[in-house]
Amino acid sequence: MNKADIGLIGLAVMGENLVMNMESKGFTVAVFNRTTQKVSAFIEGRAKGKNIIGTYSLQELVDSLKKPRKVMLMVKAGKPVDDFIDMVLPYLDKGDIIIDGGNSHFPDTIRRTKYVEEKGMLYIGTGVSGGEEGALKGPSMMPGGSPQAWPHVKEIFQAIAAKVEDGSPCCDWVGEDGAGHFVKMVHNGIEYGDMQLICEAYHLMKDLLGMSADEMHEVFKDWNEGELNSYLIEITRDILAFKDEDGKPIVDKILDTAGQKGTGKWTGIAALDEGVPLTLIGEAVFSRCLSAMKNERVEASKVLEGPSPMFEGDRKAMVEDIRKALYASKIVSYAQGYTLLQAAAKTYGWDLNYGGIALMWRGGCIIRSTFLGKIKEAFDNNPGLTNLLLDPFFRQKVVNAQESWRRVTATALLHGIPVPAFTTALCYFDGFRSERLPANLLQAQRDYFGAHTYERIDRPRGEFFHTNWTGTGGSTSASTYTV
Repeated sequence: MNKADIGLIGLAVMGENLVMNMESKGFTVAVFNRTTQKVSAFIEGRAKGKNIIGTYSLQELVDSLKKPRKVMLMVKAGKPVDDFIDMVLPYLDKGDIIIDGGNSHFPDTIRRTKYVEEKGMLYIGTGVSGGEEGALKGPSMMPGGSPQAWPHVKEIFQAIAAKVEDGSPCCDWVGEDGAGHFVKMVHNGIEYGDMQLICEAYHLMKDLLGMSADEMHEVFKDWNEGELNSYLIEITRDILAFKDEDGKPIVDKILDTAGQKGTGKWTGIAALDEGVPLTLIGEAVFSRCLSAMKNERVEASKVLEGPSPMFEGDRKAMVEDIRKALYASKIVSYAQGYTLLQAAAKTYGWDLNYGGIALMWRGGCIIRSTFLGKIKEAFDNNPGLTNLLLDPFFRQKVVNAQESWRRVTATALLHGIPVPAFTTALCYFDGFRSERLPANLLQAQRDYFGAHTYERIDRPRGEFFHTNWTGTGGSTSASTYTV
C-alpha cells in the first residue's frame, strides 16, 4: 500500500476541506475521525476516487504514514487537543510530528510543545485562517513550535496556502513553541477591530445619514475599489445587497447581538499582560459584549434619553469623511497589534519576521487586504520600526485623514451614535503623539495614598522619590514596579 504524506484527525468542515486541498496539490492524505461513520461517509462521498486513505483506528492511521510521520489535529481547541496528543503519542516514534491546526490558546501550545518534545517527538501549533473556503482553496497559515519539524511540513503547508500576486505563499515559519498561535490570535484580534470599524461606518451611514442598504452597498462597492480594498469590505458590500424572500435587505432582519469565540478576548488579555495599549481591539470585544445585552438595552432605551440623529450637512462629504476615519482607525488598530507582537517576542524569546507576518496575512485569511502590502514595505524599509504610525507612508495617511477623523467622531458624539473604535483610535493617536500626558498627577495620587513613589523631570530616569504629602506619613515607600 502507498503510504500517505500526512494524516489528519477531525473531519469537520475545516478538516475535510484541508484534506481536499492537500490532495488537490498532489499529496496523499490518511484521515481518521473519532466517530468512524464520518470517515466512511467522507471516503464514499467527497473523497471518492482520490488519493485519500480512510482509517478506522489511530494504529491504522499511524501505520499508513510515511516517516517521519505527520499527524495533524483539526479538533476543538482545549481538552480535545490534549486528549488526542496523549492518544496518538504511544503510536509514534522519535522524530514524528504532531500538528495542531485549531484555534488553540498560545500558552497551551507552549506547554504542549515542551511536553511532546520531552517524549522525543516534534510539535507544531499552526494558525489556519480563511474559514471553510480558505481551507479548501488556500488559507493563510502561521506555524510555530519545534523548529526541526518545519522542513518536514514546509512543502505541504506552502503548497496548500494562499498565494499573493508574485506567487509567494501566505505561510512561513513564525517561531518557536506558541509563536504561530500567538500570531493567529493577534490576527483574530485585528479581525475583531476591522469588523467593529466597518460596523461603526455602517451605523453612521444608516442612522445618521439615513442611507438605505442599497445606497450603502454602492458605497462599500466603491470603497473596495480603492485603498480600503479587503475581504471584509468586499463581503460587507455583498451582505448589504442581499435580499430576503420578500425583497427586503436581510441584514435589517438580523438580531443585533454579536457572538464571539474568545480569540479577541485572549488578545486583549495578552495586551494587558504585556502592558501594551491595545485599545481598539479591546473596544471591539466590549462592543460585542454590549450588543449581547439586548434585553437590558431595550429597557434602557425606554428611560435613558439622548439626542436624535438629525444630520443637515453634505451627506456625500460625510461619507468621504467616514471612509478616511475608517482608514486612519484601521492604521491605529494594526499599529497596536504589531506593538503587541513586538512586546510578546521579547517576553517569549521569539524572532518574529514582522514583514513576513504581513505577507502571510495578504491572502487567504479574513483580514486579507491590499493594506497589508504597505505594512510589509514598512518593515522592509525599517526592520527596527517600533510603531507603524512612525512609518512615512502611514504617518502621512493619518495626517491627511485627521480632519475627517475628528469631524466624524465629533459628529457621532453630538448625535448620540456610539463609535467606540473610531474614538479610541483617535484618542490613542492623540496620546501617542503627546510629549506630555497627565500621568504626572496620577503618580502623585499613587504616591499620596500608597507611597508608590515617582520620578522627576529634573532628575535622571530610574531615580524614585516619595513625598510626605500630609505631614503625618513616614518616609517609607512602597516598592516600584512597571507592568
